[in-house]
Amino acid sequence: MARAAKLSEHEPSGEPPAPAPGKSPGSPAGSPAGSPAGKRNGPKPPGALWADSLGRISIRSAQILLILGVAVTSVYALMQIKLLVIPVLIALILAAAIGPFVNLLRRRGLPGAAAASLAFVALLILLAGISTVIYFSVRSQWSDLVQQASSGLDQFEQFLLTGPVPVDREQLDQAREGIIQFATSSQVRSGAITGLSVVTEFLAGAALMVVILFFFLKDGAKIWNFFLRPFSGNREAKLRRAGSRTLEVLGGYVRGTAVVALVDAVAIGAALLILQVPLAFPLAIIVFMTAFIPLVGATVAGILATLVALVANGPVVALIVVAVVIAVNQLEGDLLQPIVMGKSLQLHALVILMALTAGTILAGIVGAVLSVPLAAVIWAVIQVWTAEDPNLEPMNPDLPPANSEPV
Repeated sequence: MARAAKLSEHEPSGEPPAPAPGKSPGSPAGSPAGSPAGKRNGPKPPGALWADSLGRISIRSAQILLILGVAVTSVYALMQIKLLVIPVLIALILAAAIGPFVNLLRRRGLPGAAAASLAFVALLILLAGISTVIYFSVRSQWSDLVQQASSGLDQFEQFLLTGPVPVDREQLDQAREGIIQFATSSQVRSGAITGLSVVTEFLAGAALMVVILFFFLKDGAKIWNFFLRPFSGNREAKLRRAGSRTLEVLGGYVRGTAVVALVDAVAIGAALLILQVPLAFPLAIIVFMTAFIPLVGATVAGILATLVALVANGPVVALIVVAVVIAVNQLEGDLLQPIVMGKSLQLHALVILMALTAGTILAGIVGAVLSVPLAAVIWAVIQVWTAEDPNLEPMNPDLPPANSEPV
């Protein structure tokens, strides 16, 4: 009995023990009374400020600002050496356009240097021939054009004097004197000096572009492999696909635009010849060259042809030229570009317009020519890098498949 009484004294009675002073029932050990888990009123962890929606927005905004800062700095740095950057870009585009011809010569058994030299010389002969034809055409018809322009200006002056809204002779004389004063002003002379420096830079850039183009045609693969040496694995495979896609987009863009421009030049040039407009052949070549500026190039060439027709042949012929230019532009936009260009330029018209504006602001006419193909290349590279390009595998069967080690 005594032993049973002692055991009963040590057995729990089934009721919870009384809480210690300063603690409430249910509170963990070491937690103050009235503060469950001891964290409700305590300090937040260091990363909690960036975990809510405002913190995430702040982090994303900082990332966007950093990317924009790097992009603006890069563009500014490249513009400081545009005498090098622009020839490199032009040489890359030309190399992508005539690269298939060089590869064809190599498959026929010619060495790399000989194939590149032959393609390079053929391109120079073509450019020299076009320049020679333009020079002699303008030289042979320049005197007639000046005479017709003088006669057209006299008729225009007579129309202003006797037209529905007559202008006084004194106002015409004042306008003529203002034009003469502006033509002989210091501003025009300084502009002429600036134009001379621009011509010098153009000649230097053209010579540099010729040299770079030759080396791109001869050693393009070696140069690209040199830049890929720091990379390996999946990243190298993506870069190789991006390089191949870049050449595909640039080559397709240049060749497709050349076909469309040739059709425009032939159609408008034939119309000018039929209408007996002076400088028909040089104007057709200008149409061909300006067609490489999307959206606005053909319009500018059409305006120039219309002005020449207005001065030399009168308003009726000028209206006919306007109708021909509009018809050719509609044919180009609705039929030629979708068929010939295909998928080499997968850009919305608004993106093209924005790229043209940015390129013109940064580098003038050259920037307008280069901006659209560069925008197409950037979009193609983004598609390759994010694995959204549907032509990744069939683009080049010699490339290793995705997620594989290069051979």
